[in-house]
Amino acid sequence: MSSVSSKKLVNAENNLIVKVSPMGPNTKTLDNAFSRLIRHSSVQNFLKGKKYRLLFYELVDPEQNTDTKSSKAIDAPSLYRATFYDYTDNRTIVANWDLNKHRLSSITESSSQPLPSNEEFDEAVKILTKDSAFGSTIDKEKLQVYRPMPPLLKQELPDGRVERTIAIGLLPKDKDLSHEILGVNMIRESVIRFEGRAPPMSMASDNTCGLPSANQPITNKGTPGQVRVTVTQAGTVLWNFIAVRPAASSGTNGSGIELRFVNYRGKRVLYRAHAPILNVKYDNPPCGPYRDWEFKEGMIQANGTDAAPGFRLCPTPASTIFDSGIDVGNYLGVAIYVQGQEVVLVSEMEAGWYRYLTQWRLHADGTIRPRFGFSATSNSCVCNTHHHHVYWRFDFDIRMPTNNVVREYNNPPLFPPSNWHTKRYEIKRLRDPTRDRKWQIKNASTGESYTLKPGSNDGVADSFAKGDVWVLRYHGSEIDDGVLALGPPYEAGIDNFINGEAVEKQDVVVWYAAHFTHIFSQDGSGPSGHIVGPDLSPSDW
Repeated sequence: MSSVSSKKLVNAENNLIVKVSPMGPNTKTLDNAFSRLIRHSSVQNFLKGKKYRLLFYELVDPEQNTDTKSSKAIDAPSLYRATFYDYTDNRTIVANWDLNKHRLSSITESSSQPLPSNEEFDEAVKILTKDSAFGSTIDKEKLQVYRPMPPLLKQELPDGRVERTIAIGLLPKDKDLSHEILGVNMIRESVIRFEGRAPPMSMASDNTCGLPSANQPITNKGTPGQVRVTVTQAGTVLWNFIAVRPAASSGTNGSGIELRFVNYRGKRVLYRAHAPILNVKYDNPPCGPYRDWEFKEGMIQANGTDAAPGFRLCPTPASTIFDSGIDVGNYLGVAIYVQGQEVVLVSEMEAGWYRYLTQWRLHADGTIRPRFGFSATSNSCVCNTHHHHVYWRFDFDIRMPTNNVVREYNNPPLFPPSNWHTKRYEIKRLRDPTRDRKWQIKNASTGESYTLKPGSNDGVADSFAKGDVWVLRYHGSEIDDGVLALGPPYEAGIDNFINGEAVEKQDVVVWYAAHFTHIFSQDGSGPSGHIVGPDLSPSDW
């Protein structure tokens, strides 16, 4: 386990003190577990004599296997998972290790295609540099290598099997060369070129949009890092919660900075808050649609003191691509700083050519402002009009997991004379700005509540986005819709969770979606990106 030593950030101007303590298994613990796992006879039966690669290893969220909530779950995960790719037999192998019993829990094989690790992408580039058509130009830096969308290409064989093929983008620095997206077959170690210079669902024209890519390091899935954060002001504890870095966040494809066990002034607000679903739809082919991921952290500019792996306390605000307009930085992880009366947690994520902002702003008055940003580095697809959608999952436990009520506000009212009405069963709702719609999550017995108010730039769902708000009964198996990055399906599958269950005076979860239509020719805020998100504010606290 991690050391219990903690670090503090003192903001004298607003008398705020942020204390950060590392927690949970560290890299050494996971490395030891992997060492035992890889030597296990059952694992060796799968891997011995094969050409294979460890793609990533990660801790498995125990909540997804049960509907029982635990205050200790995040600090004491019991399952460790290693994902390998076997190039000899063209298959994925997943081994689960029981950390408590120190034994192999299970091992399975499948034809699924996990996202490439950073090392696997680098290996694909090495194979490309050996190709006579590209090696010399890449070596002489006439072509800039970048990660395109989609990152994996589903090139089917005559019998329907898919050989693992990684996409590599090449942007010309020499006017005599052309923009192109290639495939590198990792089984045959061969290069695939496409008619039109790009594979299906992508594009590589001479016209590009977005900021120049710096090609700096990014994190792999499962990189450990979580902390306990305590915020005090004038001796009073305002906030207490656990924060998880994007690389270690829960869900099939990660979920950005994740908050757990969020208490304000000693009372529980949220059991978990994160954004497990992210997708984008283009108006015109051949680009997309894409189901994105939220665990590959990109570099941000953050100066300060490291409090734990993946967390840095900063005396001044950190800078992302959304602040600076450049794709560079000096830190991989989450920056924590104070701005005015708010404690801010921020990180930047990469998915192919996309750059995403994940941010939480917690005010001294109890207001929580989750924020998400959309930007991109140079590519051809984003020159076309496209629509970003992010889906937050707020597992509210106002005072306690049960006995919570969700009320909706409409002006003009739907049921005069009151503007408020209670949602009794699971339901999906649209934002409907003409009614100034918002939602309140309230403890039915004690009266404390939080109101979810849509952001002014959060948009309204189209047919692809599916919805704006879902009110659901809590189930641990519904952390996300279980769809692997890249899809299909590409649309969010939250509708599948609606089955008529009662939500009045129950343990409730509210999903909230924000949408942004990106038209580069009408990009009024510049190329650095756009930020969306609601406000969550307390009442009778």
